[in-house]
Order: sequence, then structure tokens, then C-alpha cells
Amino acid sequence: MKVHVGAGANDEEAGAIASALAEHLGVDIEVHVGDGEEPSAVAEPPETQYPLSDDRGPTERERALREEIDEILAGGPEKYKQRLPEQGKLFVRDRLDLWFGEDGLAFEDGRFAGFDEWHPASPEVDEYDENSRLPADGLITGAAEFEGRDLHFMANDFTVKAGSMARLGVEKFLRMQQRALKSGKPVLYLMDSSGGRIDQQTGFFANREGIGKYYYNHSMLSGRVPQICVLYGPCIAGAAYTPVFADFTVMVEGMSAMAIASPRMVKMVTGEEIEMQDLGGPEVHAKYSGSADLVAEDEAHARELVADLLTYLPNQAGEKPPRSETKPPTYSPDGIDELIPDQPNRAYDVFDLLDRVADAESVFELKPEYGAEIVTAFCRIDGRPVGVVANQPTERSGAIFPDAAEKAAEFIWTCDAYEIPLLYLCDTPGFMAGSQVEKDAILEKGKKFIYATSSATVPKQTVVVRKAYGAGIYAMGGPAYDPESVIGLPSGEIGIMGPEAAINAVYANKLAEIDDPDERAEREQELREEYRQDIDAHRMASEVVIDEIVPPSELRDELAARFAFYEDVEKSLPDKKHGTVL
Repeated sequence: MKVHVGAGANDEEAGAIASALAEHLGVDIEVHVGDGEEPSAVAEPPETQYPLSDDRGPTERERALREEIDEILAGGPEKYKQRLPEQGKLFVRDRLDLWFGEDGLAFEDGRFAGFDEWHPASPEVDEYDENSRLPADGLITGAAEFEGRDLHFMANDFTVKAGSMARLGVEKFLRMQQRALKSGKPVLYLMDSSGGRIDQQTGFFANREGIGKYYYNHSMLSGRVPQICVLYGPCIAGAAYTPVFADFTVMVEGMSAMAIASPRMVKMVTGEEIEMQDLGGPEVHAKYSGSADLVAEDEAHARELVADLLTYLPNQAGEKPPRSETKPPTYSPDGIDELIPDQPNRAYDVFDLLDRVADAESVFELKPEYGAEIVTAFCRIDGRPVGVVANQPTERSGAIFPDAAEKAAEFIWTCDAYEIPLLYLCDTPGFMAGSQVEKDAILEKGKKFIYATSSATVPKQTVVVRKAYGAGIYAMGGPAYDPESVIGLPSGEIGIMGPEAAINAVYANKLAEIDDPDERAEREQELREEYRQDIDAHRMASEVVIDEIVPPSELRDELAARFAFYEDVEKSLPDKKHGTVL
């Protein structure tokens, strides 16, 4: 760079100017005095302290840092790592490799949490004890790419005090959740925690920004972004709330458990002696409580399930779920009519119907063992994700029991939160009656089912496959519940009750007056046929109760066309804070 100074400057002054500018600007400087063509002074910038070159390695300072990081990545005491294979589980860092691969982990936050409390390099550690290692305070948080999707994650390190939670780990967990609220990206919880550290509870249990804030943040995230939780061990007390707050929970067979208290605490409080798996293992929560959506065979299977699940979900509320290429159904729709029996009480498997309506290999069922009278599943129709609520005639004729009603309500609520259209396949005698279902809150849980159907603003299509009796048609998206369409198959019937019950209710006395058994049976059959004609799909279509009767072999095409047409339908709810049912 050439610099001109006044003619009055001498050579010493020109040299000082050249040196100062070269050091400050980092370039070669020529100083010309007055109009002189030749420079009076030249200067080069000083050599940098650490000149960049390909053959220089990291400094000692950086090497020391990397060694510290390696110690953190090694996890807790070695003796605890050696026990993991006996429990069938991976070390948490290996688990992250399984989920995200070598390049999928974008970054980690808070690796040095609690570093000064345990690391031998810390001036605060007088005497190092291997058993006191608390790397990352036992909780790993960060961001990663999973199956092409960016997400936030947390993972407990079971080698650090059994994955228990304390002040700094709690802080990391809360920051991750709060960032997810702002970023609008899904959250993956890889849980393996024994709960809060009772001996260190000061500073994280009851604080405003303590462990209780987990569940506040879960509530704020609910319906904002998908929250998916995978359980890898016995999650007790506070740790058990994260999986039940999540939108979807996966348990691992022979490994996972969750309960409000440990077996030892249960015995102390109630006197009951029980093993952890019997108290809160996968069977308990998949079959009886309904808290587990899916049960995996092992760690690799858990990953596969979550990978499949995410293909039906958007990143956040307000986005459309991702579409896929269309696949023809597993079996031809031409077989639908033959599949549906004429008699209302004869069973068939609704999955056989889905195999003729949905894209091949796209049916993804949730909570299969809980409330099995209703099937809740994702599928694709013409590549479009759809949430299916279907009565299952193989299970107690498809009658709606309390658990099934609750399962359906929660599934509808979740689909509505994430813009997933709903398909109701109705074939039910209605809500179950009896003293036991009353004790099990059939009215209360049935109310939630009807409320969820009423409040959902996503596109809804209802198919009256066969019987739609009683209030079952209300919960299953009937004409009064603002569906975009109600389609009937020729086997469909809508009525207050089925033929047998109706005849018994209306004509029992008149039939009893007929002495001849053959005559009575003949008259009963006539009444049954008359009643069925009064409630069948043709009568309903004639009175425009339903929108259309379609040939069963055209059902898939009909649904695809209607879901495509109503994809951007606008619906609104009354102006209010929220309802009071849920």
C-alpha cells in the first residue's frame, strides 16, 4: 500500500509511519514524502505469533481441552459401564451414535456442567475419586439430524448416578425445551433416569426454574412441536412424567419401566411386594394404562419405530405433514364388499379393510393392546398422511368401551394438533352398557371422545362401513359433527339401535302374544327386515343424511379425491379461551 505524507516529513518520521501502519493494517507499506516517486520508507507487517500452516498441530492449550472433553465423553465410572450389556442397553454415547450416526450430531450443550466438582484438573477437587465422576451432570442435550429432520434431544447417562437429575442437568434440560419452543423443531427424549437426586435436591426441586418446570415446558410444547420419548430403563417418580407428557412414548421390552414410585417405596407405603416390571413394565402401560404407544423389541427396533413415526408428523404446528409417493394398496379394493359380512354381528378384521384402502405398508398402529375395540393408526392414502379411527369388529363386536373411547379421544386430539386429516371407519353397535363400564367411566370417557371429534378442525371423512348404532355414530364423526363428507357403503346402517334390540324394545309384547313358534319366528324376521330397510344406507342417502353411497371397490379413490379437495378447508371454533371437557 502506498501512503503519501507532507513534504516536511524527514526519513525517520516516514519510517515510523510505515512501521505503525504495517503493524496496524497487516500489509506492506510504502511511505512517499511529498510528490516523490521513490518511497522514503518501507515496512512489512510483523510475523504473527501463530502463523497458519498445514503442518502445525493444535496448541498445548487446545490439546488439554480435548483431553478434558474425551474424559467427559467417557461417561461415569467404568464399573457402571461394564454392567450395561447385562441390562441389554447401550452406553449413552453409543446410543447417540445409533440414533444419529457419526455426522448426525450437530452439537452438544453443557458438556462441562459440574466439571469443577469432579474433574482432577479442577483446583476445587482436593482428592480425585473415580466413583465421584459426574460428566455432563449425567444429562446430555443438544441438536441433531435424524432421518433428514432437525430436532432437539436429551439423553440420560445411566453410568452417572443411575441417570438421576440434579441442578445443572435440570438447567440443561430446561434450556433445551425453551429453545425448542422458539425453534419449532421436534424434541426427542431418550430417558433412562432414576429420578431426582434426593441427596442434592436443594436448588432444583421446588425452584421456579427447577425440575417442576420440566412439566410446565412439556405443557407449553404440547401441540407446538412433536415430543417423542423412548424409555430405556426404570424411570421413577419425576422421571416418569416426561414419557406421559410426550405425544408419543416408546418402551423397550425387558428394559423399560415407569412408575410413580419404586417397588421399595411401594412396599414401604402400602406393604405390597412387587417387581419393577409388574409394577410399571411395558405390558402394564401398553395393555392397561395406555401410557405406552409402542413397545420395541430392543434399542435398534425403538429407533426404527420412531423413524417410521416421524414420517407422518410435521416439524411443528401449522405445517402440513410430509407427503410420500403414492403406493397401491396391499390388496385390491375390489375385495372390499366381499370382506364386509351382511349380518351386523359377524366379525371381520378392520385391518383387512385398511389393506384395501391405504397405501401398501403404510398402516402404523398406536396403542394396539389398549382399548382394542377401536384401532388408532396412521396410514397414507395417495401418499397423504391420515389418522385412522376405526371400530374393530373382531374385538367385542366393535362396541366402544371406556379405554377405547379415551384412546380415540387422545389420538384425535393429537392428529388435530399436527394438521393430520382424520378418517373414521364406523362399524359399531355403540357405547357399551352395564354396571362395570359405568364404574369405568364410560360416560366421562365417551364425552371426551365426542368432544375431540367435535373440536377437531382438520379435514374429516367418515365412512359408514356397516353398523352405526346409538351414540357411536356421534363419536365416530357422524353427520352432525362437521365432517367434510359422510360416505356410506351399501352395507351401512345408521339407527338408534340395532334390529335385535329394536324389535325387543318395540315389539316384544306383540310377539309374545303369538303362540305358534314358527309364526312368531316368521313375524320376527319380517320385523327385522322392515327395520333394517328403515336404517340402511339407501334410506339415509335418500334423505340426504349421508352425502353419498359409493361402490366399495371405489372407496379408496373416493377418499383420495375428497382428502385432496378438502386439504385446505378452513374451520374455526367459537371465540373462547378453551373448552372444559379435557
